[in-house]
Amino acid sequence: MATRTKRWSQRVTQTSNALDLEPGVFSQPDPRAIALSLKRSADRSARRKASPLRSAMSMLTFYINRAGQSLPASQRLVLERAKGELRALYGKSSGTGV
Repeated sequence: MATRTKRWSQRVTQTSNALDLEPGVFSQPDPRAIALSLKRSADRSARRKASPLRSAMSMLTFYINRAGQSLPASQRLVLERAKGELRALYGKSSGTGV
């Protein structure tokens, strides 16, 4: 039971009802590639309840929060920068995301 309970966030990431994520999307080294992948997934999804930007940003933030301390600082920085790239792709404020 403990193993199943510990992995609920992995299950959410893999079986999200809102987005069909590409495999390994959060482990890519390029923030723009991560943002483009999330944008593709959000734009294609007919099951999301929010706007594509909000759905993509929510999934990215969810992953960062759930990874917690096990996420290397370098990858956390890449993922934080991907937030800025996502905003830019959707024409929102062009903040750096960091």
